[in-house]
Amino acid sequence: MAATHIKVRESGPYLVTGDLTLTDCDGNAYVLEGATAALCRCGHSESKPFCDGSHKRVGFAATERAAERAG
Repeated sequence: MAATHIKVRESGPYLVTGDLTLTDCDGNAYVLEGATAALCRCGHSESKPFCDGSHKRVGFAATERAAERAG
């Protein structure tokens, strides 16, 4: 089983690499083994939950960074 990694792309999607099962609200599962999936963050993708590049068209801007964990 490949480790799963999530990378937040600046003003773009979440890139998820590794083994992944994504389940939608209807219980439909997308199983991705050792693949890379781009998940929409902007809310404008026509192929949600996957990114279709709409963030570029709509000018989506997000620059958040990981914060230090307290504790």
